[in-house]
Amino acid sequence: MKERKPALGFIFITLLLEIIGFGLLIPILPKLIEQMEGGNVPAAAQKVGLLTLSYAAMQFLMAPVLGSVSDRFGRRPVILVSLFGSSVDYLMMALAPTLPWFFLGRLVNGLSGASISVATAYIADISPPEKRAANFGMIGAAFGVGFILGPALGGWLGVPHPQLVAHLPAAWAEWLTANHLRIPFYFAAVVTLANGLYGFFVLPESLPRAIRRPFSWSRSNPVGSLVALGRYPVVARLAAALFLSNVAQFMLHSIWALYTGHRYAWTPQQIGLSLAFVGLMSAVVQGGLAHKIIPRLGEARSVLVGLTIGAISYIGYAAATQGWMLFPVLGFACLGGIGGPALQGAISRSAPADEQGAVQGSLTGLASLGQIIAPLASTQLFAYFIAPGAPLNLPGAPFLVSSALMLGALAIATRTFRTSPSDSSAAKTRT
Repeated sequence: MKERKPALGFIFITLLLEIIGFGLLIPILPKLIEQMEGGNVPAAAQKVGLLTLSYAAMQFLMAPVLGSVSDRFGRRPVILVSLFGSSVDYLMMALAPTLPWFFLGRLVNGLSGASISVATAYIADISPPEKRAANFGMIGAAFGVGFILGPALGGWLGVPHPQLVAHLPAAWAEWLTANHLRIPFYFAAVVTLANGLYGFFVLPESLPRAIRRPFSWSRSNPVGSLVALGRYPVVARLAAALFLSNVAQFMLHSIWALYTGHRYAWTPQQIGLSLAFVGLMSAVVQGGLAHKIIPRLGEARSVLVGLTIGAISYIGYAAATQGWMLFPVLGFACLGGIGGPALQGAISRSAPADEQGAVQGSLTGLASLGQIIAPLASTQLFAYFIAPGAPLNLPGAPFLVSSALMLGALAIATRTFRTSPSDSSAAKTRT
């Protein structure tokens, strides 16, 4: 199978814009909700949490459905409809007059965002087996670059710019000043629509009609899709390892600002710098180095090395006594980024060609489930171990739990690769 570079590039841009759209909201969403709540900060904080939960819950419900739909009708129509849906959704949130309307837009955004599973299946369709794991690294690269550009763009677009406003007609200047927090949504709507129109003309279908399969609701609901994974023991075990590693990572995301602010008195600027550093390193490792490292090590060894680095890194976060120590730990941890693409590649190679969409939908649904579980677990652990009555003052407790989860994933992956005949060794990868 010949790799189709133009299509692969379009999928990367699509994933990148999806992450940028998500990142755009990070700096302005709390302020916008606070404004819609009449300045009530506690109420706004609760609503922001519910919005995050609703987005993840919708992805959990819909990712398996969209994946299965793409197995039946092809990847192209699902990706394009999702892009146009995301554009409408961003516009809906930009114009939302009340909070219920905003929640509706966020739910639609979660539905459209579930198409990440279809984009992943597209990569699997057009990538030769020996390049599939490395190409999955594009997903991590898109996340890395997106989490650098998204918050930066959102922060810049979401604040008034007096010098710009001064050169506009009075009516425009007044509207821009009153609606500056909504400008990032308009920007996301326009860019996503442009990408959808571009894709309409250039994106080829990746799934041949000969290997499409009928749609089944019993295998497309979240529970049914997970049960369906059990038909392929290797896929199910590796999916469990991927789920544990995702929960560990999401726990870090959920607690990072609280942890660094509490333990090292980091400012928002320092927190933002650390996240930008992670995004840059992730883009370098998963977008570049993964293409060289994974073929050399093979999928199995890449997975085991990545999970081992992750387990060690989480202990490093908890043990660091000064804030500057986190940066070398972060750099080391990003090298473990080869594990995720290699794990996805091993799962994809073990799944039938006509079920790539369903399998990737299940994986995206599991990741969304992790996004629901991780914030609840990590914040409760953090709060418990910094409270005055705690048996031990241990603000890094969530990271130690994350390390244990990574060790659990490592144990599952090690056993699977030892007992499975589909082990992807470096020798097999190069043949």
